[in-house]
Amino acid sequence: MFAEDGAREGFLRHWILTALALALTAWVLEGVRVSNALALAVAAVVLGFLNAVVKPVFVLLTLPATLFTLGLFYLVLNGLFFGLAAGLVPGFSVDSFGSAVAGALVMGIVSWLLGGVLPRRRQRHVRIEIDGC
Repeated sequence: MFAEDGAREGFLRHWILTALALALTAWVLEGVRVSNALALAVAAVVLGFLNAVVKPVFVLLTLPATLFTLGLFYLVLNGLFFGLAAGLVPGFSVDSFGSAVAGALVMGIVSWLLGGVLPRRRQRHVRIEIDGC
């Protein structure tokens, strides 16, 4: 029961952080638009799903290109998934591939900053001591 509550809380926290980061990204960049709160919420879920489930496969498949470009291809990959999410969610749009790459970059920076600012739930650690060992 406790593990489920922690997972649910972690999901909600990540979803809210993603939605806030996307809202700020759309506010900062002219080429990224989110039309309403529902589109923002759905886009945050889609981005989270793509980044957690689909993207790791592509990261492995494109590892040679990423290594060859000294990591710059990872920006391209982030832009592709940002653009894919915009294509899947009505009300969330990007003007161009450059806007998608810039949006993914800004969103990553904003998510990182928000993740450092917003409080996390403290983990409880149990310490077990055994006498005689």
